[in-house]
Amino acid sequence: MAPVTFSRRDNSVLGRWWWTVDRLALSLLLSLIGIGIFLSFAASPSVAERLNLDTFYFVKRHVLLLIPTIAVMISVSLLSPVGIRRLSLLIYVVGILLLLFTYFYGLEVKGARRWLLVFGNSIQASEFIKPALTVITAWLIAEKMQDESFPGILLSMITVGIVVGLLLLQPDLGMTVVIVATWVGQLFIAGMPIFWMVGLATSGIIGLVGAYYFLPHVTKRVDQFLGPAAGNPTHDLYQITKSLAAFAHGGFFGKGPGEGIVKKNVPDAHADFVFAVTGEEFGLWMCVLIVCIFASIVVRFMIRSMQSSSLFILLGATGLTVQFGLQAFINMASSLHLIPTKGMTMPFISYGGSSMLALAICTGMLLAFTRKRHGMHDWEE
Repeated sequence: MAPVTFSRRDNSVLGRWWWTVDRLALSLLLSLIGIGIFLSFAASPSVAERLNLDTFYFVKRHVLLLIPTIAVMISVSLLSPVGIRRLSLLIYVVGILLLLFTYFYGLEVKGARRWLLVFGNSIQASEFIKPALTVITAWLIAEKMQDESFPGILLSMITVGIVVGLLLLQPDLGMTVVIVATWVGQLFIAGMPIFWMVGLATSGIIGLVGAYYFLPHVTKRVDQFLGPAAGNPTHDLYQITKSLAAFAHGGFFGKGPGEGIVKKNVPDAHADFVFAVTGEEFGLWMCVLIVCIFASIVVRFMIRSMQSSSLFILLGATGLTVQFGLQAFINMASSLHLIPTKGMTMPFISYGGSSMLALAICTGMLLAFTRKRHGMHDWEE
């Protein structure tokens, strides 16, 4: 039977989408989703059993979440750049309100209020506001580059500052660093003077030093990273110790599907430390494969974004790409104890409702920005 596809003469919405979307990038993203399903069978059952839940409780929820995730990703990728900008503004406004609600009524976990309970499900508003903010700052900076009288840089600084202020109240330094780094990267690509870049870099360093001295949980994590002996291996360093043991136990080829032993003692094996389960059961080669897929996605989107004649699309797509790649890097580096631990999921592989849907919006925007637009301007479609 011949494979089902769309005819080039198909003028339907999906038909035009199929022949204009970056199918290589889409295939790489779908491969990550497939790997995520596969690894959920390896990482989730031990966590579910420890919590006295059905063995495949998290597996079922992970698969069910993929239905709206894929639907959101494709739906967003159908939008024009103008539609993406309008959607981002809506998400930003709603996200700010949710961040305010989180500060007053959010769930407190380990001294931080980052989650809001909605209809029995926890939502992390910062995950959704992250891609929307990147698109808004891209538009503001692009407008400034086209019209010197437009206060785009100042407005972008204000929009970022509002989010950063609310994140530091939670506190969530990791998410703050990702957002600020993305914004600074956009300014650099837009060609801001080196004086600005040096000033922003200096401010960033001062901010990180201040966080170390004034935020106790940051002080604790940095001290434990620089001097592991300062932490309690059965409490403070438990997860990272078990994570490293899982990688060592797996070796190059791994112990095989379902044969992991160390993973049973990792509380967040299905979420923040799924990379450790990958290392134990499937070995180094599988970890390298996942790294290569993420690197390929980042490089592909970077190349496609550079081909656009619109500064807005260039800044938006590169910002979203950096954000996507940085999240994957932070997750993997944390699991390998290359950086202080940060609770950040691995895109489309870790379990997590808010993260999965937010990533669907992010990648949907990327697919929309990098679609082919023959015969029309990037701003007009």
